[in-house]
This record gives sequence, C-alpha cells and structure tokens, in this order.
Amino acid sequence: MNWFRQNRWLGAFLIVFAGAMLLALLFLWRARSGFEAANARLNDSLNEQSRLERLSPFPSEANFEKTKVHLGNYSTTLDKVKEELKTRVLPVTPLAPNEFQAKLRQVTASALDKARGNNVKLPPAFHLGFDEYTARLPEASAAPLLGQELSQIALLLDYVIGARVDAVTTLKRMPIAEERGLAAATPAPKPGAGATGPPGPKMVERNIVDLAFSASPPAARTVLNQIASSSQQFYIIRTLYVHNQQDKGPPREEGAKAQPSPAPNAALKFIVGTEHLDVSARIEMLRFTF
Repeated sequence: MNWFRQNRWLGAFLIVFAGAMLLALLFLWRARSGFEAANARLNDSLNEQSRLERLSPFPSEANFEKTKVHLGNYSTTLDKVKEELKTRVLPVTPLAPNEFQAKLRQVTASALDKARGNNVKLPPAFHLGFDEYTARLPEASAAPLLGQELSQIALLLDYVIGARVDAVTTLKRMPIAEERGLAAATPAPKPGAGATGPPGPKMVERNIVDLAFSASPPAARTVLNQIASSSQQFYIIRTLYVHNQQDKGPPREEGAKAQPSPAPNAALKFIVGTEHLDVSARIEMLRFTF
C-alpha cells in the first residue's frame, strides 16, 4: 500500500492496463467462438452442396403431373392466340399469274374511282406499287402471296382515301422474297460454332410499304388511327415522319390594340388549325406462317 501511495499514477495505469487486457481476452474468446461456429456452418454447407451435386435428381410424380397440366394449358392458350392472330391477317388464296394481273386491274380501277369520288389526288400511272406487273405476269409461286399483298395495300389505301386526304404522293412496296425466285436463291445462314442445328422456319413474314400523303391534321390522325387499330390486317407503323407545310407561324399583327373590335356577325379568323401536313410512314404488313 505504501508503494501504491508513493506511485499513484503508475498504480492506476497498471490497474487500467490489467482491466483492458481482461476485456481484450474476453473479446478474443468471443470472436474465436463465433469463428468456430461460422466455420462449422460453412463446412456443413459445403458437405451438403457436395452431397447434392452427386445426387441424380428425379421429379416427383406429383410435380410431374403438375408440369403436364401446365404444359397442356400453355399449349391450349397458345393455339387460341394463334387462331386469333390469323383472323387479323388477310388470307392467302390460290391465284394463277393471269388471275393476279386481272385482280390488279380491278383493284386499281376501284381505287381510282374511290379517289375521284373523295377528291383525293393520286400519283400518275398509279398501280398500288405493282407497276411492273401491268405488262408482265408474276412467277406462279409468288402469285398467291402477291395477291395477299395486293389486298393488304388496297385495304391500306381505303383507309387513306376514306379519310379524304389531300393527295397520296408516294406508295412504294418492297419486293417479297418469292418474287423472281429470290427465296430459292437466298443462301441459308450457316450455323455458328455454338449452334445445335439448323434454324427453324420463320413464324412471321413482313410485307413492307412506304406511304406518303398530305392531309389536314384531323384526316392524318384518322388514317393513322385506322391503320393502328385495323381488325382485318395486322399493320405496324415502323417509322413515321410528319412535316407541317407551313414552316413559320402566323404573322404577328402590329397595332392590334389600336384596331377596333370586330363586328358581332363577322366571321372568325382562325390563327392555328388550318395547317396541312406531309406524312411519310413505313408500314409493315404481317403474315403469320404458323
């Protein structure tokens, strides 16, 4: 005690140091216990993983029956969707080359009459994009598909003429693969290194047409809505370009405050809403092959 009284600072330091050592030993013991428990759990997990990897899995009978039911329901639903999609596409009917040419003349004459009755201007020598077949017959294998495409374009033109647009400036179609033997001449893609077999047949084919017309905003809106919501043919507006024919806004009248108010019976002067639009669109006309 005399030594402690003579060395109070050193004695207090030794007491604090001893307490700290005891706490450190306590924390070390607890950390080691936690490490051993975690290490034991890790070893158990690794052993269970190894055991599962060596097993040969086999579904239970109950799960197998549930899977069969799900697959049956999926197949039924898929067939219903396919049948519904087929009703949204104009059918492909057998058609000889001369019959297609006669149908082209008939559809062209009908479109010209409708355009004349609705005061819609069509391009000169207009044949719905089939100009080359006015003088020659198509291939026999391509005639049915060309007949379907002709019906698709005729329906599309009905929407445009029926909306009473100002004029149809462009109607250009892309050739289909079956024309002039393009489908037979196109080489099949080579399977890559990771391919397991040849690619399956396409389920969706696309007939593409570029359409351009000028119209008032309500008429253009009517055309686009009818194309997008058509129940007879599945159309996709892939690209759309709309240009206002009036590049500048209405002029700002100077001295408007000094002008007298118009007479009560005077006709209203509209500032906006009288513009006309130039609309260009690339439209895909789908054909399902399932």
